[in-house]
Amino acid sequence: MKKVYSNDVTMDPSGFVLLSDYVPHVIQEIRYFSTYNFIGERIDGYEEPCALITKEAARALKAVSNELFVQGYRLKIFDTYRPACAVRSFVLWGLEDQDKRMKPYFYPSMEKGELFAKGYIATKSSHSRGSTVDLTLLDMKTGREVDMGSPFDFFGEISHPDYKGVTEEQYANRMTLQNAMVRNGFIPYDCEWWHFTLRDEPYPDTYFEFPVSAEYLRR
Repeated sequence: MKKVYSNDVTMDPSGFVLLSDYVPHVIQEIRYFSTYNFIGERIDGYEEPCALITKEAARALKAVSNELFVQGYRLKIFDTYRPACAVRSFVLWGLEDQDKRMKPYFYPSMEKGELFAKGYIATKSSHSRGSTVDLTLLDMKTGREVDMGSPFDFFGEISHPDYKGVTEEQYANRMTLQNAMVRNGFIPYDCEWWHFTLRDEPYPDTYFEFPVSAEYLRR
């Protein structure tokens, strides 16, 4: 029987897996473990550069990967499960921190406060429920990311999936990713072409706090 969770925060990782155990062809570039992100520092809670995710979402991503692999693509993951403490650090950065060193790269046309009001950063993130993923496609012929018209975590209208100002090829690339994700049970997000949440996510009311760490899953 599935464990019932209430609307709270928990440290229990029992429903989570390493995505690479389910999707062997996946490429991982966990941006919040690195300093190349919109804040410019490694984010609280990211102890290892690995993708953790609920078992249900991992199975669905395996189906996505299989579908796209035969078309010549591999999945490249930027983020999956995000601890609640990481989200709190985003909020504190947005409200209190005056550091704008990454503004030219990630939000050149916006002020920090707008990032929350316009839906690019959430005060409570679906990522912390464990079944949301940020990803793109890698073309196996070229070994490069597919051109989506804007990079991951670029905050602006150009990153909206249905933005018409990108080229036909860039829009088609976005739809290749989106259609495969939707066919396999994910819901797209209208502000970010890279962001998807499992439609039937197993913990819709629970936010998790444990660190992004393969070692933590083994305890």
